Amino acid sequence: MQTLNYSLGKINHMILRLALPAIFSNITVPLLGLCDTFISGHLGAERYIAAIAVGTMLVNSLYWLFGFLRMGTTGLTAEALGRGDDRLRSRVFTAAFLLAVALGVLLILLSPLLSSIMLWIMEPEPATALLGRDYFLVSILAAPAFLATMTVTGWMIGSQNTLYPMITAISVNVINIALSFSLVYFFGRGFMGVAWGTCAANWCGLAISLLLARRLSRGTPLWAPLRQLRSGMDLRRFFRVNSDLMMRSACIMAVLFAMTSLGGRMGDRTLAVNAIIMQFFMFFSYFMDGFAFAGEALCGRFAGQRRPADIHLTVRGLSLWATAMTVSFTAIYFLFTTPIASMLTDKLPVVEGVSSMLPVVCLIPLISAAAFIFDGIYIGMTATGRLLITTLVAMAAFFLLSLPTGAYLLPGLTPDVRLWCGFLTFLLLRGALLAILLPGTVKRRAPSAAI
Repeated sequence: MQTLNYSLGKINHMILRLALPAIFSNITVPLLGLCDTFISGHLGAERYIAAIAVGTMLVNSLYWLFGFLRMGTTGLTAEALGRGDDRLRSRVFTAAFLLAVALGVLLILLSPLLSSIMLWIMEPEPATALLGRDYFLVSILAAPAFLATMTVTGWMIGSQNTLYPMITAISVNVINIALSFSLVYFFGRGFMGVAWGTCAANWCGLAISLLLARRLSRGTPLWAPLRQLRSGMDLRRFFRVNSDLMMRSACIMAVLFAMTSLGGRMGDRTLAVNAIIMQFFMFFSYFMDGFAFAGEALCGRFAGQRRPADIHLTVRGLSLWATAMTVSFTAIYFLFTTPIASMLTDKLPVVEGVSSMLPVVCLIPLISAAAFIFDGIYIGMTATGRLLITTLVAMAAFFLLSLPTGAYLLPGLTPDVRLWCGFLTFLLLRGALLAILLPGTVKRRAPSAAI
């Protein structure tokens, strides 16, 4: 039989070592990221705030779609680390980096067309649209740097280090604050100074991440010769993993976009209530994503080492932490939903609307925890095909319940409640289906090593 090298206590220590820096980064980076909004909010016109919101949404929606670059790199790197194959780790780093740069250049070339299409969909006021487009066209010049930094971050997480990604993310935001503030108030660049500051900060972030990656490589080659990419690694698998993750991201984006679009059709009040409730989901995700990152790093490493017993032990440890987070957040939301909503908005009808949806708010941690944890486990094992299939099934269930067909499946419920039932079902199915498929997936991705 295979010797079990780790106890549950040791696994929990490893999980916390990886999860805590990621959680800290997830919490602090959005706070630092308010810099652009803060500066634009003091430029003398409301349209600057709206333009920042529009431009940021244009950029972030594209970047979010390419999140597969980080996830795919993490899983493949962790697996190579588990095998003890430093050359393969270098090839994964190089291939992912080059793919990210190529996609970033493509985004720059397509940026005028993409901005026109996305603004047509969003339909902001003409003055806001013009400013938002200008912000987007400058910010997108950092696309190669931002996407490449995502791959370096994925490589570092796969190499069992989440401290360096935290340092990179916080450094980028601090630099962004300093540059944007200086360009706007000391160099008189006005609104566009914010965009140029953000662009320059992302390029600085790439330089910082590369320096940290070199330090993490500990003398082993960070870059692989181009000729080795074709002969020394399975490029078909590399692109299959990334394409699966890209389509999965597109499915999740479609659900989130539908939540906003369908909620908007129910009126401004429902849209505002949904936006506040979504903040409760996002705050919980900041913590759960940290544990998901730990799952990616550890399960990928153990899959490469062909240690299924340690994968199951990691799943057990992650489940215990997920349970603790679920109980804590459910209690907090049950007791403080109304005060938190009052902090986020001073509109009494919106606060009352959020309070009336208290059962939904309290169910968010309970139902979504498994989806976060198992996402990380499957990404680490690069079992991306099953990850995509389960997301497609969950997305179909969401639209079935949220569109007019939901009136027949969930009679007696108001449209806004059906919408949230659809979203919760989407989260529930993702976690449940991945849990059901886990034993077979572990056996397939991490067969027991020979004696």
